[in-house]
Amino acid sequence: MSKQIAVRLPDDLVDFVDEIVDSGSERSRAAVVTQALERERRRALAERDARILARTGPDRELAGLAEYAAGLPRDLA
Repeated sequence: MSKQIAVRLPDDLVDFVDEIVDSGSERSRAAVVTQALERERRRALAERDARILARTGPDRELAGLAEYAAGLPRDLA
């Protein structure tokens, strides 16, 4: 399900969005805005998780997971 909304953006941001669409990187203005908002949501959640981790400290059961994951090849598909 989706909802249509109307927003006002500065001309330079609209120009930027249009450049992305014109380049073929995204199919529409809506797709560019959706991608940007999804990225912002992920960033906000990661920030929240970092605050929780800073307050509670690392989970002993997962202590080695980040180190292990950092050593994995980045091109896993």
